[in-house]
Formats: sequence, structure tokens, C-alpha cells
Amino acid sequence: MTATPTPRVTIKDVAARAGVSKGAVSLAFNHKPGLSDATRDRIFRAAHELGWAPSLTARTLAGSRVDVVGLAVCRPARVLGLEPWYMEFVSGVESVLAEHSSSLLLRLVRNMDEEVGVQEAWWRARQIGGSILVDFRADDPRAAMTQRLGMPAVAVGHPSLTGGLTSVWTDDATAVTEAVRYLAALGHRRIARVGGAADLGHTAIRTAAFDQAAGTLALAGAWQVGTDFSGDAGARATRSLLTAARADRPTAILYDNDIMAVAGLSVAAEMGLRVPEDVSLLAWDDSQLCRLTHPTLSAMSHDVHGFGADVARTLFSVIAGGEGGSHPVPTPVLMPRGSTAPPR
Repeated sequence: MTATPTPRVTIKDVAARAGVSKGAVSLAFNHKPGLSDATRDRIFRAAHELGWAPSLTARTLAGSRVDVVGLAVCRPARVLGLEPWYMEFVSGVESVLAEHSSSLLLRLVRNMDEEVGVQEAWWRARQIGGSILVDFRADDPRAAMTQRLGMPAVAVGHPSLTGGLTSVWTDDATAVTEAVRYLAALGHRRIARVGGAADLGHTAIRTAAFDQAAGTLALAGAWQVGTDFSGDAGARATRSLLTAARADRPTAILYDNDIMAVAGLSVAAEMGLRVPEDVSLLAWDDSQLCRLTHPTLSAMSHDVHGFGADVARTLFSVIAGGEGGSHPVPTPVLMPRGSTAPPR
């Protein structure tokens, strides 16, 4: 038995649901004046309920320009403002947007549901020509959302997390393995990792890689503590790891970002422990912060500005109808400095 195809929703259907003319729907989605806020909201609500959005072809024929790119980030504003990685990433994105006379529309959201709503509203209201999606989770709903809307997007994350979207990513697993092997080669047998939010996909990848490396190397002790990436959380995690008796505490700690590593360095000093003589510290991101501390922090270094630029260039390629796929960037490189040394 052949299934009856579902009728395609049209602008006429949206107009009927909202109780307006097709011209009013066009005004709303072209972001033109002439409608009250209540009418505009009713049209958007009707379109959302019917699952309708103007086609990309129609937008192009109407003369729309790709002059705004969207980026929603689920982080507290205070944490985001202090995190050098995101500042460098955004500066890389902006460097490419400037070449295209485009702008970045940045929004901080509280959760994934809010981001999905924001992305849909941006696209339906023609506020963006495409979007950069970050911080992927397992079973992330944004891949299905972008495909349903026909919205050009680039995912910043490992292909296993991004649901077939064009992705740009770093090899977190290899980088973590290299970091653990480096510390073990120095002679450390008790190694800890202060990680990020557990629900983030890249955190899960790093966690699994750390466990596997620790098992392969048969370490005497391996600890992992989850945080929210903030300095306060990094300090608390470091304090909990270092309050154990000397024979039971780690002699080396790997941090998932530079802010937490700097906080960990302060905690070690507060507790009267010398770095690297009593405990070695290794940061994930190699920002300017790592080179301003005393001792300077060893780090896993990569070109975050260049990474952001790669992401933006890939998005413009997707918008132009280019090929998708997976685009890995070079794995972070270990930069040994004053905060790592053999245990004593």
C-alpha cells in the first residue's frame, strides 16, 4: 500500500492560520514595517506551528544578503567574558566576517531549548544568513533543527556529535592522550584531570581518552573532577585533589582550560605547595594568561584565532552551496614550560 504524501505547507497556509494576507506574511519574514508587533508574533507562531520557513532560493531571489552570522552560546556572561578561548575564537570569526562586510549576532542562552528557539526565530525573521553552532552534546537537537529549517550552519565539534552537519573540529582525544603520556614520561604516576561540564560532547571525549590513557599506562592513581570551566570551580577542584595525604594526592594535574589552571596555581601556592616541585600543572588552552604566571604554565597550544577563521570561512562556503563534510584542524601541540617537571 502506497502512503499518501504529506501536503507541502505554503505561505498561503501560514496566512490562513494567522488570519492575515500572504502579503502580511511576506512583510513579517522580510522584517519590513507595516505590521503591529502582535500581528508579527501571530504570524511567526503560525509558521512555527506549521513547520514552515521561506526557502533559501526564495530568499536569494528576493535579494537577501548574507550580512549577519548567528552565534548562540550557553554560558553565563561572567564566565564567558573571562574565558580567553572564546574571545580568541570570536576574533577569528570576526576577521573573516570583516572581509565579507558581515557582522556577528551573538546571544547568550540559558539552555539548549532556548537556543533552538533563538536560532529558529533568527532564521524565520531573516536576521541571519547562517549560524555557527558550538558546544555540542549527545543527541543534540540542533542538527535536526537546521536540516528542517534549511538553515546553513557549521558545527564546531567532533563529527560523532554533530549529526551529519558540516563540522570543524580538533582532535581532543589525541591531545588528552599526548598530555597524559607526557606527564607519565616525566615520571608522574598519579595524575588528575580537572574537566569541564560533563554534558558537553567534547568533555565526554576527553574523559574517555583520559581513562583509556591512564589504563594503558597503568597509572597508580587517576582522578577526574567535573566543573563549569570557571576559575572558582577550578580552584575548588584543585583544593579537593591536593588536600589528601602526600602519598595519596596527584603529582600532576591537567586542566580543561587556562582559567582553571591559573586558579589551580594560586591554590597550590595558598597550600604551601611548590610548582612544579610538589605538583605539576598543565593547561588545555595556551592563552596569554599561561605566559604571565610564575612559573609560566605548560599548555596544549593551538591557534584559536585561526580556528575561528576556519569556521567562518567554512560557513560562507556552506551558504554558497559548497560541499559539507568534516574539517579537522591541527591537533593541539604540547608546550612545556615552567609548571611541569619530574616529581620529587
